[in-house]
Amino acid sequence: MLEQLLIFTRGGLILWTCKELGNALKGSPIDTLIRSCLLEERSGAASYNYDAPGASYTLKWTFHNELGLVFVAVYQRILHLLYVDDLLALVRREFSEIYDPKRTVYNDFDETFRQLRMEAEARAEELKKSKQMVKPVNNSKKQGQAQKAGFDKGNKKREGSSAGCGGDDNDEGKGRKLENGHSNGNIFEIDEPRMTAAVNGKENTSSNFSAFDVSKLQKRTKGGKKTDTVVNKGSKVDPKKKVTKKNRVWDDAPPETKLDFTDPVDGNGSEKIEVVPASQGESMMDVEEIISSDSEGEEDDNVQKDSKPEATKKGWFSSMFQSIAGKANLEKGDLEPALKALKDRLMTKNVAEEIAEKLCESVAASLEGKKLASFTRVSSTVQAAMEEALVRILTPRRSIDILRDVHAAKEQRKPYVVVFVGVNGVGKSTNLAKVAYWLLQHNVSVMMAACDTFRSGAVEQLRTHARRLQIPIFEKGYEKDPAIVAKEAIQEATRNGSDVVLVDTAGRMQDNEPLMRALSKLIYLNNPDLVLFVGEALVGNDAVDQLSKFNQKLADLSTSSTPRLIDGILLTKFDTIDDKVGAALSMVYISGAPVMFVGCGQSYTDLKKLNVKSIVKTLLK
Repeated sequence: MLEQLLIFTRGGLILWTCKELGNALKGSPIDTLIRSCLLEERSGAASYNYDAPGASYTLKWTFHNELGLVFVAVYQRILHLLYVDDLLALVRREFSEIYDPKRTVYNDFDETFRQLRMEAEARAEELKKSKQMVKPVNNSKKQGQAQKAGFDKGNKKREGSSAGCGGDDNDEGKGRKLENGHSNGNIFEIDEPRMTAAVNGKENTSSNFSAFDVSKLQKRTKGGKKTDTVVNKGSKVDPKKKVTKKNRVWDDAPPETKLDFTDPVDGNGSEKIEVVPASQGESMMDVEEIISSDSEGEEDDNVQKDSKPEATKKGWFSSMFQSIAGKANLEKGDLEPALKALKDRLMTKNVAEEIAEKLCESVAASLEGKKLASFTRVSSTVQAAMEEALVRILTPRRSIDILRDVHAAKEQRKPYVVVFVGVNGVGKSTNLAKVAYWLLQHNVSVMMAACDTFRSGAVEQLRTHARRLQIPIFEKGYEKDPAIVAKEAIQEATRNGSDVVLVDTAGRMQDNEPLMRALSKLIYLNNPDLVLFVGEALVGNDAVDQLSKFNQKLADLSTSSTPRLIDGILLTKFDTIDDKVGAALSMVYISGAPVMFVGCGQSYTDLKKLNVKSIVKTLLK
């Protein structure tokens, strides 16, 4: 049964709702649809599922882009209503004929909707009956084909078994290795006729007749006596002699010195460390990027002016698309060439294929049926719509001013806790130190918490950063529960009056459930103020997999009814990608979390904010 049908403008003004239905929706499915789907450029999807306490809804929608109207139908997910798409199309057609921008009440549309609903339901019933009448004929044909296929398949299996190759049986009998390196415990025997030859303990996949082990040949002396098995000359290694690689000596080179940069230690084992404070200037977080982006824009504008005569030859938009003459409204076929080229362009900029396709579908849904202005090409219209969509996605929808949140937590006499999470080798510890350096420049007291108790050298790495930045570090060594270490660090920071606690965690792949469970426990137990996902700007399609599975695991493995997910993104190695900036778009689109920091170098000052206009310009360049 249909729960509700609404018609509203893109500005949010509700023009008409079905009073005949009158069902009170549980939760706020319409608001969630607008916030999570329509505003997030996911309007190209076929439907949207909404879960509320005691109810599960499916929402379908359509647009009238020329009039700026949205038509939404809501029904129970368990019911597969076949007439909803047809009903929305009929309502869209009839309502657009009576729509007046100055009018806000359409009570006279109730009777029209009742007739349209009956018509759509009747069509769905006729279609269902026609399918049922055709179904037995198809079933009988399929059964005959299935029997024939099964008979042939049985013959093939018997022929295969008599051939003595053991194809299927051999594969099923093999014991599989698990991820931890242990066998799954399956015990199997290999018959002699099926056994393949082995060379040095490795399986030889060729046939038994051609299998031949050259290493088993034995030399014969003149006296006819057999000697030892032939061994490859290249594999001879004298176990007594230790092979060491000698350093290359260049001409006029200084005398060789030992490359030992470990900390000096006295006879008692205590470290003798000379503290050198890190003062590398102002962090790039506080440098205004508006000036540089404007200057870049002016340079690009000048280049475009200089290259105007050649634009018709070299421009990828101008070479691909032409303006449509004689058509009042844009159709899907008119947009397809432009969108295909735009999708390819986004993918060359390292945007995940799935994200690029969804964006193009959303742009197509927002432009279909819209009037093309005079002397305007489809290319420029599509590019303007895509640019607007990208700016809307990348612009944060909430405040990302960490300094303000730190001062608010300070007034409540508690430390502001930031947890850094991510996969292995993306630069969590290094960029944690950059964030600490930036906070120190704003007179904020910082404490580091070494909660990476898994990787060897992780505590020492963070200790080195803390020593250079001259800030305290809380550590408990290795093989400890990181959740407990983080909790004790927060308690220590509360006693010492530290303003911020930066928690370093172990790198973990998104499919490693034990480590993901430990991370979920750490977040649940300590309830940090900010969960930062640290990701590389080098990744492409893997960004979607990483973020979606991180969020999914944090939600599934949490014991709380309202689990904490990723709040923000720190994008590292941004200085290595040139114009391949698509990872930022992929990560923001899939998670909804804003990019709060961008790492762009190896020094403490190389941390900056994301310039949305620059990213969008690069993506569409």
